[in-house]
Amino acid sequence: MANDTLTVRPAGPGDAQDICALLNAVDLAEIGRPETDLGSVEADLNHPDVDLAADSWLAFQGGRLVAYGLVWADSGPGLIDGDHYVLPGRDRAGLAVLSRMEGRARRMASGAGPGARLRIQLNVRPTLDLTLLTGRGYRSVRRYQVMTRTLGPAADLPPEPPAGLVLRDCAADEADRRRAHALVEETFAAHFGHAERDYEAWLDHVDGRRLDWSLVWIASLPGQGDAAVLFSRDDRTSMGWISHIGVRKEARGRGVGSHLLRHAFAAYAARGRDTLGLGVDVLNETGALALYEAHGMTLHYAVDTWELRLHPQG
Repeated sequence: MANDTLTVRPAGPGDAQDICALLNAVDLAEIGRPETDLGSVEADLNHPDVDLAADSWLAFQGGRLVAYGLVWADSGPGLIDGDHYVLPGRDRAGLAVLSRMEGRARRMASGAGPGARLRIQLNVRPTLDLTLLTGRGYRSVRRYQVMTRTLGPAADLPPEPPAGLVLRDCAADEADRRRAHALVEETFAAHFGHAERDYEAWLDHVDGRRLDWSLVWIASLPGQGDAAVLFSRDDRTSMGWISHIGVRKEARGRGVGSHLLRHAFAAYAARGRDTLGLGVDVLNETGALALYEAHGMTLHYAVDTWELRLHPQG
């Protein structure tokens, strides 16, 4: 390259468009089409738990943005989460960002003890050379599948509910929003990577103040009360998105999860969406992967969670 000078600086709110373009270039390389929205990038850069001057990095080569990193700590003591993106063939820049992420994560987790760790999620066929991760002590600890289903208003009609099941959305009632949060916390408590958060912290984590709460539903059953929650959002350009489907243990096996899923298909088809997606842990013990496959959802792409133990001395 004529100019291969590498520079690294923190990100700022004014960098959102350039970061979005970088992430979409990575999307194109990894999954074949751009799927990152500007609003998602802006939400990350304005997250209340992120100090951009200390927690973000932009790497430039020849004046071009080629890598981006961000770390934050809202998942519990000693657990630092991170995002890492790099263009293909720019491993030097990717490593420069990664090393800074690790150093910051060690400082953030100082005093947390031997369990402190940094987690990042990467496509199973990432733009980053994975030997850079394994050589630094990272190990893959979990795999998630992003699954999608094509929708159509003629095919995806509102389903008949199981006997006695009643759905209500959370558009009008703050108490219902808090109830939806409580159901998410209860039904996902045992899931890998779940971090318990109070209501206000949860709202910040899910960017809840920009949600359309008419797309969050609570299901109740006779004699059991509120039994399940479906948490979805329609702020992505590429598809509608289901963030959580959670069914309480005592209500499982009664078709509640299937009904919520088919209800979401119908609701998003009626909104004119042609695709609905979600992410699922392939080791989920509730049988979620099989449920989604049984209802016509197919693999879009997969990501691995990589984890680095944060020894204080590096």
